[in-house]
Amino acid sequence: MKQKITLKHIARELEVSISTVSKALKNSEEISRDTKEKVQAFAKLYNYKPNNIAISLKNKRTKNIGVIIPDIVHHFFTTVFRGIEKYADSHGYNVIVCVSDESFDKEVINMEMLANGSIDGFIMALSAETQLKNDFNHLKEVTEQGIPLVLFDRITDEIECDKVVIDDKEAAYQAVTKLINNGRKRIALITTESYLNVSEKRAEGYFEALKDNGLAIDESLVLRLPYQYEDEQKSGKFFESKEIDAVLCVNEIFAIRCMRHAIKKGLKIPEDISFIGFTDGILSKFANPRLTSVAQHGERMGEIAAQMLIEKVESEEENETYRTEILKSTLIERESTIN
Repeated sequence: MKQKITLKHIARELEVSISTVSKALKNSEEISRDTKEKVQAFAKLYNYKPNNIAISLKNKRTKNIGVIIPDIVHHFFTTVFRGIEKYADSHGYNVIVCVSDESFDKEVINMEMLANGSIDGFIMALSAETQLKNDFNHLKEVTEQGIPLVLFDRITDEIECDKVVIDDKEAAYQAVTKLINNGRKRIALITTESYLNVSEKRAEGYFEALKDNGLAIDESLVLRLPYQYEDEQKSGKFFESKEIDAVLCVNEIFAIRCMRHAIKKGLKIPEDISFIGFTDGILSKFANPRLTSVAQHGERMGEIAAQMLIEKVESEEENETYRTEILKSTLIERESTIN
């Protein structure tokens, strides 16, 4: 398939800025006649078709931000949204939120719906299906037209844009080290499929902590569950058949569910088995016993993502630079571990 030419391609080939190309194609008086002729001839030669929706987005400030999150069940995403909305509101911006429901198709549809001239840019975490498919063309189309995009938590190196994350590998490493220091030796990992970047990073931290502390890696102690709608049979059988004295879960929903399996088996928490989960949401605070959790500071992550996006929207800089902000997580110790 022939690659679609973009403003960025033209700018790179002619060694001018994207802004210059855009203005030249609109016959702006700000651009010299020679440059306009050169740009227009190049665009015609390569059959350039402008994305009118994207251009209207770039040139007409709406003071609206589009946010796409994978789901609304996980407490983490709601806290990130709260942070985005708080910062945006304080700077005179409105927020329009859509939920991809972990679907690639819904994510694409959401982006197309929002990119109709009604927003100035996007903040989003990738859906599970998008990461599974490894298809980011809908994101590339947005960024190549100069529309600001900030990815948080679930990100990809395939897209050049601003990003904000926690150090998931280090967070998992510290959590497992805590369990080992409490004398635990049979530590299980309850995670999702490895194509989710956060789960893969947390698994890396889990394995590295075991290795650095002289514990053998036992793949049979790693349970990979679907990212949603697990019927609990798989996790139930896992706890019935394994001898485990500690568990690291990549989210608090997995952790609460697995604590129930352990209690059903007759194990006492934390005397017989300890649990640590990620998120530190409402479930963690009100579980019985209360769950030791890795706080991802979602609200702060949302504030930083909104700040990054608004800075890009309001920037007059023609040379794009991008940065990845890495937040430090915090281990909140509660009753599911020996403190």
